[in-house]
Amino acid sequence: MILAHKIALDPTPEQRVYFAKAAGTARFTWNWALAEWKRQYEAGEKPSYAKLSRQFTREIKSNPELAWVKEVHNKVYRRPFFNLGKAFTAFFKRLKKGEKPGYPQFKKKGIHDSFYVHNQDLRVDGRRVSMPTPRSGWVRTFESLRFDGEIVGATVSREGDRWYIAIQVEVSEYKKPRTGDEIVGVDLGIEKLATLSTGERIDGPKPLEYYLDKLRRLSKQHSRKQKGSNNRRKSAMKLARLHARIGNIRRDALHKLTTRLCSENQTVAIEDLDVKGMSANRKLARQILDMGWSEFRRQLDYKAKVYGTQIVVADKFYASSKTCSRCGRRKEDLSLSERKFVCEECGFEENRDVNAALNLRTLGQSGTNAWGQESSGPDGGSRRNQGETGLDEPGTKYAHAR
Repeated sequence: MILAHKIALDPTPEQRVYFAKAAGTARFTWNWALAEWKRQYEAGEKPSYAKLSRQFTREIKSNPELAWVKEVHNKVYRRPFFNLGKAFTAFFKRLKKGEKPGYPQFKKKGIHDSFYVHNQDLRVDGRRVSMPTPRSGWVRTFESLRFDGEIVGATVSREGDRWYIAIQVEVSEYKKPRTGDEIVGVDLGIEKLATLSTGERIDGPKPLEYYLDKLRRLSKQHSRKQKGSNNRRKSAMKLARLHARIGNIRRDALHKLTTRLCSENQTVAIEDLDVKGMSANRKLARQILDMGWSEFRRQLDYKAKVYGTQIVVADKFYASSKTCSRCGRRKEDLSLSERKFVCEECGFEENRDVNAALNLRTLGQSGTNAWGQESSGPDGGSRRNQGETGLDEPGTKYAHAR
């Protein structure tokens, strides 16, 4: 198992300059490689990341204008070729399956600035790490590495005006004990971040909504600054710091919730939400993305393996909100404005989100969908041959509603 620990760095001014150069070089290399890949592919050639890497090496040796590339460690500008190769492999794989793949995009300055550090060039000693940087090469950190194992690599990235290093460590086994063995259904929402089948409703921090006025004000101030001026650079950093704060608040709330769900329950039942499709609704897109549903799912999946928790995922077409959690009768229509579910068959009344969470809990208890059918994948076949496990084993299991 490979785990990553993201640690805040405390670099010197010289090291900050080097980090910025390295991130810029990695970005330039990626963009050069992507442009060259597209050119060769359109010319009928068969590009590969290895060929492009060798071509770039010849280019920087023969072109004096690219001498600045050598100011950083050579692995900094070699890694983007490998990443681009992986990106195109995934692109063509999805294309072959008939899915709608995303074509690799050019990178922009100041957006996801990062560079790779090879494990051969990285050492960790308490609250400092060694990597190819000016002077001693040691960079102070704000905490020690929490995992014991073989370091396989690291990525240095910038968020706002702060630098972080995400160290990947291969560990033989990493497990944490659960404090409970309950089964819980979780319904994600806009008004509340999550509603549990126990009736508890958990508020989301909604950081974007809270800071939206300030974000608009800083964006307007930044747009009025003269391009290339120091004031524009300062206003850009203020804006980046605010975006980083919004992201940190959102991730903190999601980490606390997902850790609690996995540590207190042996089974967590959720819906397989089409976040991208739902975000196409311009009236709800901001609220949906502010809650961070995709990040919630990502965190829940990897923490389930750590705590030995089973994640049961209901199919996208499973009508958890329209189905009565007491008798199983399904409503034909239930508008978004109806916040209370009332069953016409048995008279059951409950908050619509709590009712949905109760249905998901039933799904988690039985390991089948609401109609008593055996859990399966979207193709109707068993998921066991695809790596999913039974309810008594950790992992993700899909329940298909027909």
